Amino acid sequence: MKSFLLGFVVALALIAIGGFAYLALGFAPVATSSSPLPFERFLAHLAMHARISRDPLAQPTIQPSEPVYLAGAEIYKTNCAVCHGLPGAEPTGIAKGEFPPPPDLFHGKGVSDDPPGITYWKVANGIRLTGMPGFNGSLTSTQMWQVSLMLANSDKLPEDVVGALKAGHGQ
Repeated sequence: MKSFLLGFVVALALIAIGGFAYLALGFAPVATSSSPLPFERFLAHLAMHARISRDPLAQPTIQPSEPVYLAGAEIYKTNCAVCHGLPGAEPTGIAKGEFPPPPDLFHGKGVSDDPPGITYWKVANGIRLTGMPGFNGSLTSTQMWQVSLMLANSDKLPEDVVGALKAGHGQ
């Protein structure tokens, strides 16, 4: 039993040393054009979803309405569109160079199938290792709810809100 435990400890130490050497000797893919590490996406999503489910889900402090969506659209154009895009627009050069690629929030379901509280959590806290910043220090809670509610309803926005978003194409 003693030799088994010693072998187990040695094996763990070799794995740790091998992992450190892999990183320290420059073998890890760190360029945005590199392929992801095995299980990288799975582990990142697992950790994010576990953290979000651990925190109490915030409830909107404002009600969804067209003025809220319009305010959210303006906040989105200023802070989010450079990475996540605008309806019907091609991805920006910044979005094309990010890894992992930022989701297009106006194509397919985007985040419209997420409760607004989950989108709010992501807007407020950001997501490590993705390029998604947290806006808790730069936007007010109301502004974060405006953009979160607009995104939660992005698949059924009024035409004037979609028009306001599309008006940002030339920016």
